[in-house]
Amino acid sequence: MAEDERGRVGYFRERWAQENFQTRDNPPPHDSNEHSGRDVELSEINAQQPARSGSHSRKAQKRSWRENLKLGSNRPAPLTAPLPASDASTSLRSPVDSQNNTIYSNGGPPGSNVDDAKPQPPNEQDEDKKPPEWLDELYKLSWLTFFSLLGTLARLGVDATTQYPDAPVTSRILWANLGGSFAMGFLVEDRNLFGLPSSLRPPTPKEDQPADEPKLSATHLKFKKTIPLYVGLTTGFCGSFTSFSSFIRDAFLALTNALPAPSSTTPYHSSPVSPAHRSGGFSFLALLAILILHPAVSLAALKTGAHFALLVRPILPQRILSARLFIKVLNPLIILIGLGSWLIGALFLTIFTPSSGPSPVNWRARATIPLLFAPLGCILRFYLAKYLNRPSTLNFPWGTFVANILGTLVLGMAWDLQHARSIGASSGNACAVLSGVQEGFCGCLSTVSTWVVELNGLGKKWAWIYGLASVLVGLAGMVVVMGSMGWTVGFADPVCG
Repeated sequence: MAEDERGRVGYFRERWAQENFQTRDNPPPHDSNEHSGRDVELSEINAQQPARSGSHSRKAQKRSWRENLKLGSNRPAPLTAPLPASDASTSLRSPVDSQNNTIYSNGGPPGSNVDDAKPQPPNEQDEDKKPPEWLDELYKLSWLTFFSLLGTLARLGVDATTQYPDAPVTSRILWANLGGSFAMGFLVEDRNLFGLPSSLRPPTPKEDQPADEPKLSATHLKFKKTIPLYVGLTTGFCGSFTSFSSFIRDAFLALTNALPAPSSTTPYHSSPVSPAHRSGGFSFLALLAILILHPAVSLAALKTGAHFALLVRPILPQRILSARLFIKVLNPLIILIGLGSWLIGALFLTIFTPSSGPSPVNWRARATIPLLFAPLGCILRFYLAKYLNRPSTLNFPWGTFVANILGTLVLGMAWDLQHARSIGASSGNACAVLSGVQEGFCGCLSTVSTWVVELNGLGKKWAWIYGLASVLVGLAGMVVVMGSMGWTVGFADPVCG
């Protein structure tokens, strides 16, 4: 008995030294598949959960090995002999036997750290089987297409409904960024909508053993990433609902005293832009108001959505949508719905525009043509994040950065053409197409929801570097693209405005 206790004490001492004194010769336990190419394609999944703070992990690191021994940390049952650090970390990290890829229902193979581990029944293993890679990619693209349409419609609807007389905020994209960031925070923190299957659920801890929340959260985020519907909701809907390029455009217009204000008498209309002269100091204050308001509100909405997910977690069922429902019903059905609603629905509405209500040009500019361009921008952003967000650049998410800057520059060029006297100011169809490029392609290519998730997950130093670089580079691009025309020949009112 004394030898067992000495071995157990030595094990915890070794674990404590490994967690608190990570050196080149003693690296932390690392999963070789954790940051492979497919594991880092979406920043909103790999980032730290919004409702989590660093205080919990810091307290766990400061806890001594003797306190961990008393709490029974990470040890569901006493062992007769201590395990090596590498074997222990593997058995605690994954319920999958690396020798034969057998999934065990209670946390590990026999003889590791669970005495009576048994393989899962075959039907539970079949539930977690993934389709072929090409088919899984087709499912993701179909969900992205469908939800990019919904996100674009939601953004355009919010933009219209917040355009009322004497509105307190003239930058209307703020409300769409708020809503998309709230939804993103809820989805990242949620564990009920996409609950873990029984094969990945950790064994129920005993009364005197605390639950390993960080490990459970990481396992759940990895599992959600494999679900095409989750990719569609986060990258598709939330990413298309928010728009980084529109945020930077409004910042430039505020700097130049050209940000359109709502009509003082008629809702859903803007007053003609005829700015009075104001000093450069006032213009700088207007610029700061936009640059501070949008990130602050979006980050607050992200946190609020995450805490709302924690609030409703005890009320909702543990697993609302099952994997069988995805595999058997939703994934095959979305191929028809997603591609059909884009190639048939949006194209049909663009050609056969309703004759009642606004003119056909306004219908196309406000809704139908943006829907034609929306999936293109969303899918391009998805692949930029997939191939540019690499393990070596996790401190600076290049995929989202390139998508936001590219969307901002394209929006600036489309804005110039739309407000040129010989193009958008004279031709209704050209004006409608350029409006569709701005609201559809650029609005879905750039995103604020993923941007604030990445800011929340990065350390303070890199969060400031990444955030300031995104805003300053985007604003500098707008000054070059839009300023070169606005300060020389000037902007004309577009026909479809």
